[in-house]
Amino acid sequence: MSGRPSRRRPSPFARRATSTNLRGIIFDFGGVLWDMRWDVARALDQAHGLPRSSVFDTLYRSDTWRDIERGRGDRQAWLEEAHRTLEERAGHPLPRLHDEWRRAQGPIEANLSLVRDLRASHKLGVLSNADSSLRDRLEREMAIHHLFHDIVCSAEVGMAKPEPAVYVMAAERLGIPPSDCVFVDDLDTNVEAARQVGMAGVLFRLDKGDDLRVQLAGLGVRPRG
Repeated sequence: MSGRPSRRRPSPFARRATSTNLRGIIFDFGGVLWDMRWDVARALDQAHGLPRSSVFDTLYRSDTWRDIERGRGDRQAWLEEAHRTLEERAGHPLPRLHDEWRRAQGPIEANLSLVRDLRASHKLGVLSNADSSLRDRLEREMAIHHLFHDIVCSAEVGMAKPEPAVYVMAAERLGIPPSDCVFVDDLDTNVEAARQVGMAGVLFRLDKGDDLRVQLAGLGVRPRG
C-alpha cells in the first residue's frame, strides 16, 4: 500500500467559489444561528456523574437520530429513548437533562444581526440537520424565518449533511449555482463537504471566539453600503 494520501476525485459540480462571485450565504442553524451551549451540556454531564459527552451523544449520536434527521420515525419516541439511555448510563433515575440543556440555549444575536444586514444584498438560506420542528422554531419561537429566502431542513427533504446532494439542493433552491455560495457550519466535515461541491466554506466556532462578520468579510461578503 502506498504511503501517499489518496487524491479526492474532482467535484462534478460547477467551478470553485471565489470571493468575487459569492451571491448566496447558506447558514447552519445549531452552532451558527443558535447557541448550543456546549458548556452547559458538559456541566450537566459532570454534575450527574455521567461519562463525558453523554447528554449530547444520547440525543444526537444514535441510529434513531439518523432516522429522525431524515424525516423517519417519531420525534417524541426519539426524545424518550434518549432520556432512557442517559439513565442507563447513570445507573439511576435522572431529571430531564436534555430539556435543561435546551432551556439554556438561545439565539446568537451577533450572527442574526449580520443576517439582517446581508439580506438586502445576498440570497440567504438555512441548511440544517434537524428534526421536523425546525421550521416552526424559526417561525414561532424566533420569528426569523422571513429573513431567509429558503430553508432546507433535513427531515423535510430526506437527506442530511454531509451528503453532497443536499448542498446542491440548498443552492438550487436559492436559484444560485454552488460556486456562487458560501456555506457556514460549526462542524469541519460539513464545511469540507460543501467545498467538495464547489462552495466556499466557513467554519464558525462560537466557543473559539470566531467573528462571522469578519470571516465573511475575508471572502468579500459584506452588507451593501
